[in-house]
Amino acid sequence: MKKKGNKGLPGISTASLPDVIFMILFFFMVSTTMRDQELLVRYKLPEATEVQKLEKKSLVSYIHIGPPTLAMQAQFGTAPRIQLNDSYKSTRDILDFIAAERDKLNEADRALMTVCLKADQYTKMGIVTDVKQELRRANALKISYAASKTLGYN
Repeated sequence: MKKKGNKGLPGISTASLPDVIFMILFFFMVSTTMRDQELLVRYKLPEATEVQKLEKKSLVSYIHIGPPTLAMQAQFGTAPRIQLNDSYKSTRDILDFIAAERDKLNEADRALMTVCLKADQYTKMGIVTDVKQELRRANALKISYAASKTLGYN
């Protein structure tokens, strides 16, 4: 009997490594969502006890209302601002914003378009009322308010 000594370990096969890498890449491409717009305002959503989820998020356009982020406060101050897409706008720009958002949708979905107001809980109601008046002029009558859910046991 001859003893086989000092035999090395066999090498690890790397033939399936590209397949594993592509599977991981594909997984992250499918599961990751890209942010539509960069937030230029800070907001803490008000709390509500009766909250419903929006069904078809592709039909929702967002209007953000709140004080500018810390990086933007030196330029724009601390007063609440309206953000439409990726820039600060005034209430006069809401008509054009709604028209552009409607043009992105197909003909059948335009009547189902909803505008979601994401306003800071400390924002004065005057600016929210001004936004609602402009939405009324733009005939965007389906409005929802974003809120965080609470148990209601205060």
